[in-house]
Amino acid sequence: MSTLLEMSGVSVTFDGFKAINNLSFQIGEPEMRAIIGPNGAGKTTFMDIVTGKTKPDEGRVTWGDNNISLLGLSESQIAREGVGRKFQKPTVFEAQTVRENLAMALKNPRGPFDVLFYKKTKRGAERIEALAEQIGLSDSLTRPAGELSHGQKQWLEIGMLLAQEPRLLLVDEPAAGMTPAEREKTTEMLVEAAKTRAVVVVEHDMEFVRRLNCKVTVLNEGSVLAEGSIDHVTKDPQVIDVYLGR
Repeated sequence: MSTLLEMSGVSVTFDGFKAINNLSFQIGEPEMRAIIGPNGAGKTTFMDIVTGKTKPDEGRVTWGDNNISLLGLSESQIAREGVGRKFQKPTVFEAQTVRENLAMALKNPRGPFDVLFYKKTKRGAERIEALAEQIGLSDSLTRPAGELSHGQKQWLEIGMLLAQEPRLLLVDEPAAGMTPAEREKTTEMLVEAAKTRAVVVVEHDMEFVRRLNCKVTVLNEGSVLAEGSIDHVTKDPQVIDVYLGR
């Protein structure tokens, strides 16, 4: 497994508060990783740095086979490099059908004329069918996205990200607000996605994290407090003290 993303010595201060404090982190490809930690631990800021929304005050963030720096790139350039991010609240086009949502997200040449002459290619149609199956929405392709349940909207958004063929998928609290059955389906979906790419899941639901069955990174006060299997980190006295004991 080769390293896809590496952060070293990254710090960010907002109004005198160190949101990220000398953070080092790396993930390979393919790999699944869960990130846990108390509120204010720096989990969202971590994702903001990877996606280019926040520029750190110091440190390095390198990416891909050629170890390019992500720090000089804009958010859209980083997205084109293959970093996809799913926020907590699903953002889908409610008036469009599931099929149209997936079609809009497909990785296509994005020049000004390509969008005008968007053709329904056979390959595109097959890809949409495959994605719909992957996210459990094959029976809902003709339904407006606004009619879907909360869990199904989350799946559609994961499908829209997968349509862009990212090498790294950042997913923020996917289990929030889901039924137990939906949570189980979401676990399967993410585990499947992590067979061919890097997937980072930020989550509070420890049962959900346990089912992902992957390496866990615990953040606290902007740096890594512990790292290892779920059993390893949940037995760590410091982790119990700052996070699990509450």
